[in-house]
Amino acid sequence: MPAPLTTAAVSAAPQTSPGASPRAVLSLLTSLFFTWGFITVINNTLLPHLRSVFDLNYTQTTLIESVWFIAYFFASIPSARLIERIGYQKSMVFGLGMMAVGALLMIPAARLPSYGVTLCALFVIACGITLLQVSANPYVAVLGSPETASSRLNLVQAFNSLGATLAPLFGAYLILGRSASGTAEAGHVLTQAEKLADAQAVQLPYLIVAGVLVILALVISRFPMPKMHHGATSRVSDTEREKLSLWKHRNLVFGIPAIFIYLIAEIGVANLFINFTGQPEIGGLSHEQGAHYLFLLWGGMLVGRFVGAWAMNKTTAERVLAFCAIGAFVVMMIAALGTGSVAMWALISVGLFHSVMFPTIFTLGIKGLGPMTEEGAGLLIMAIAGGALVVVQGWLADTVGLQLSFLLTAACELYVLFYALWGSKATNAFPEAKVG
Repeated sequence: MPAPLTTAAVSAAPQTSPGASPRAVLSLLTSLFFTWGFITVINNTLLPHLRSVFDLNYTQTTLIESVWFIAYFFASIPSARLIERIGYQKSMVFGLGMMAVGALLMIPAARLPSYGVTLCALFVIACGITLLQVSANPYVAVLGSPETASSRLNLVQAFNSLGATLAPLFGAYLILGRSASGTAEAGHVLTQAEKLADAQAVQLPYLIVAGVLVILALVISRFPMPKMHHGATSRVSDTEREKLSLWKHRNLVFGIPAIFIYLIAEIGVANLFINFTGQPEIGGLSHEQGAHYLFLLWGGMLVGRFVGAWAMNKTTAERVLAFCAIGAFVVMMIAALGTGSVAMWALISVGLFHSVMFPTIFTLGIKGLGPMTEEGAGLLIMAIAGGALVVVQGWLADTVGLQLSFLLTAACELYVLFYALWGSKATNAFPEAKVG
């Protein structure tokens, strides 16, 4: 690593202490990305299920997901501070343990059954995922050449999409396929006995999830991961550090709302997809059938991230992001204004274009932050709280109709396009160096 020109002009990348090779570490971290992608998307099959069990309208249904993403707002900064105190590896283990506790809380929530306890359990799981996000994303981004950071993060995020792709099948079989609400024809009103039985259908899936999380935590706790620390931070005096400001970095300033707004789009599509396919003028599908098409939406995310990782080795991340933003806008307009299978397949195809957005915006956002990389990463992860505003789309669905509510998604794609073309250009960037 080249020496800094001055004490303030420091490298953006952390140094590593001896441990496993970067390739081995990346291989292990793919399991984390897979796990939180899987658990997050289980919500997409859980929400229509809970909507029937608790007789919720669209606003109340999307409020469940809002609680999930509010956790990112409250947990991101404490997560960053925890990482500074105990390190990346222990933080990942702690996050997995927290997720396991939340998954186990879903069992009493189902037995009661209780809407409030369900919200609490999901909040705890989301706090654990937040800790994983704050630790694993920047860890991957700096574990190698800065020029290929976006490509590298898109590659491991592809395994996040693999988890997201498999989750609807898991949820369709173990939740929707074993419940009256999941297999009933549209318009069927559940009896009280059916609602109670349906509520208890989530116990087995979340017990399995908790067990897997505990095993993964044990594996990571014993893995020889290299300890990372920002050597840059130690070379900057307190006086010089006070002169540094995150808000002088345009790519971060516009990257925070880019993550926030993108999450409104992604979560709105995923959470309302099954209900969308059930509309008579779109597909008239049951919830269980809709979950299988949701598999294709997340499958598109999986394919798109592998393609995006390849494309970013051929051209710039900004160009790939701009192309995907334009494509997403076009298909969302078709989904919002079209009918039948054309509208349904347009909504499915948006997964291809959404695929690269989060990891690409993230790596562009932390580019050149130097000793402030961890703080910037924490703010970007906090912006995932934008998913909480899916409740706005729920309100629109109740007010103007479910299909027209996707015009909000189309508008979100335009901001991502703005970020790709102008907002992502780094200002006041620190020199970058290869690590690992």
